[in-house]
Amino acid sequence: MRVLTIASLAASAVLGLGAVFVAKAVLPNQAAANAAPIIETRGVPVVVAARDIAYGQKLDASFLTLAKVPANLVPAGAFTSVPQALAADRGGAPVALTPMVAREPILPAKVSGPGARPSVAAAIVDGMRAYTIKVTDVSGVGGHALPGDRVDVVLMRDLTPDGQQRNYISYVVLQNVRVLGIDLNADLASAKPASPSTATLEVSVADTQKLSVAATLGDLSMALRRMGQAEIAEAAPMLTRDFLGGPAPTRAVRASAPAVYRQRASWQPIQIVEGASRGQRARRKKDAPAPVAAPASTAAQPAAD
Repeated sequence: MRVLTIASLAASAVLGLGAVFVAKAVLPNQAAANAAPIIETRGVPVVVAARDIAYGQKLDASFLTLAKVPANLVPAGAFTSVPQALAADRGGAPVALTPMVAREPILPAKVSGPGARPSVAAAIVDGMRAYTIKVTDVSGVGGHALPGDRVDVVLMRDLTPDGQQRNYISYVVLQNVRVLGIDLNADLASAKPASPSTATLEVSVADTQKLSVAATLGDLSMALRRMGQAEIAEAAPMLTRDFLGGPAPTRAVRASAPAVYRQRASWQPIQIVEGASRGQRARRKKDAPAPVAAPASTAAQPAAD
C-alpha cells in the first residue's frame, strides 16, 4: 500500500512538471508562430505629441516624444529632435497654437514663434491679413461665431439720414471669410459662445480696404455660414422699397447712391461711389433705366423730391 502511494505521488509530480514545461515552452512558441510578423519600422525620427495638448499649453519635454516615420511621409518642416522643437520660440518654451492629439506631429505652424504666447499672427495664411470689425451681440451672430468658423459680412447703410422717410440699402461686402478671433478669444477648440464686441477676420489686402470703407458708411454685421459651405452667392444690393414696396426713390436718394442704380443689373460686391463730377452725373442720367411706375394707391400723390 505504501509503495502504491509513493508511485502515485511520483506520477503526479511527473505530470505536473510536464504541464509546466508545456505552458512555458510549447504554448508561447505556438502563439508566436500564429501572431502576425512584426516588421521593424525604419525611417526618420519625427517629434510628435506624447499626449493630448490643449490650445495655449506651454510645452516641455514631457509633452513630446519621437516616432519613426518613413522618409516619404515626413511632414514638411517637422522637427527631428525634442530639443529642436523646444527651441522653436527663440530658445524659449513654445506654446501650442492649436489643440493636438497624441501621436500628432509637432509642426512649426502649430507652436508659437517669438513671443512665447498664443498669437493670431501665427494662424494667418500666407498672403492674407487680420482685420477687426466692431460688432454687437446681434450683428456678431449672437456670439455663436467662433474662431475657425466662416461668415459673410453685410453692410447696412442709411441713404436718408436727415430725411423724414427713411431709406436703407444693404450690401454683401464679403463672403466666406474665416473668423480668426472673437474679442480676445482665438482658441480653435473653443465651443463657448460669448457676447462679442469685435471680430477679427482673415481677409486679403484688397478686402481690408473694402472693410475700412464700409465701416465708415454704415453698420457691419456677420452672417454665419454652414460648415463646409464655400460657394459664393449672387447678392445684389437690397433697398427698403425692394421688400416693403412703395413709390420710386426720390432724386435725393438716387443722388446719394448713384452707383447702385447705375449698376444694379451687374452688381459686384462692394463697389461704392461716394461722389461724381457733373459730367459723370450727366452720363449716368442718360444711361439710367426708366423710372418704375408707382403703385395705384400712390399714383395720385405728388412725387417727393
